[in-house]
Amino acid sequence: MLTSKQRAELRALANPIETILQVGKGGINDNLIQQVSDALAARELIKLRVLETAPGFAREIAQQLSEATRSDVVQVIGTRFVLYKRNEKNPKIQLSKTKK
Repeated sequence: MLTSKQRAELRALANPIETILQVGKGGINDNLIQQVSDALAARELIKLRVLETAPGFAREIAQQLSEATRSDVVQVIGTRFVLYKRNEKNPKIQLSKTKK
């Protein structure tokens, strides 16, 4: 679970990155889940876009993909959303530590 400070850091990092995957009329299927998982393993932070033909709104689709890939929804704006999943073996993004 991300803190609000970590989420803010990730939003700042996600701002300049390009959208790499789109969700269309096929919605969420096994192929899309695998592509998202592979992209998260390679990058940790990805941006996706929901097309008008998709069977649902961006927030709903982001939540479903987050659950399917065990990732965190960082941000949803309009038709775009950002997912984050820390790569435990080879982390690429260093987030601020949380105080306990």
